[in-house]
Amino acid sequence: MKTYFLILGIGLLTLYQVEAQGHGPIFGLQTPTLAKGGINMNAAGMSIATEDDASYMLRYTFFYGITEDLQVTLTTPTVIERLENAPRTRGNSMMPSNGDIEAALWYRFFSNAFGVGKRFESTAILGVSAPTEDVRGQVNVGNSIHGAISTGYASRTWYAWLGGGYQYYFEKDNQQLGDLPYASMVIGYRPDVFMGDYPKPDWRVFLESLAEFPGDNKYTGQQNFTDERSKKVLVGPSFLGLYGAWGISFGALFPVVQDLSPEAVKENYRVSLNLSYWL
Repeated sequence: MKTYFLILGIGLLTLYQVEAQGHGPIFGLQTPTLAKGGINMNAAGMSIATEDDASYMLRYTFFYGITEDLQVTLTTPTVIERLENAPRTRGNSMMPSNGDIEAALWYRFFSNAFGVGKRFESTAILGVSAPTEDVRGQVNVGNSIHGAISTGYASRTWYAWLGGGYQYYFEKDNQQLGDLPYASMVIGYRPDVFMGDYPKPDWRVFLESLAEFPGDNKYTGQQNFTDERSKKVLVGPSFLGLYGAWGISFGALFPVVQDLSPEAVKENYRVSLNLSYWL
């Protein structure tokens, strides 16, 4: 644990002076994209704890706004401790919580600003990833493709996002990780006391929920059938603080439903801490 937090601190200090992507949640899908030419660098420390073990990882994510509605992202991991039986999950809205290197396009295809500081918008995400390990959860892990869509409302006080996604893993050496359909819902609130301009601090609080339905793994081209797909629902709070050029967000998810296949391991919690700096 001491080593983990030491590396986390070093990683967070390596942030460049950049423009933040958006003021959204940690775990749930969101809709904001960067302005044209905007650049954002995010450093995150995250952990997933199961009933048997815990993982610790740093992730660095680069965002670039091609237009105000189209952005590209690249995220890479520094894995500190892996789970022997890792749950199949993304775990984070902007980056996977496993050892994958991922590149993605975000396209905001709908946006309607109907009042002062109020808007509805929808964003689609398409990404590809490559693993940094050969085996995950005792199964050969291949490349994957990920698609998601999110829609939501944002104002100066209230926020809400609803989204869903699907991750598909390609076969490797006659083995294949099961697919991952998932959905997320987020409600956010910004108290009136934080409506002031800089140098007054600005905080938002979110209630996030994530539902995952991982499929069965395949071995030598045959599916390992069970009675039904695993189900998992997690709920928890997150917080976003802004002060001048700095932004920090942190939060946790806790399982409220775990209806798992016999070989799956129960989770205890997920935590994440993100830090950004922008011009």
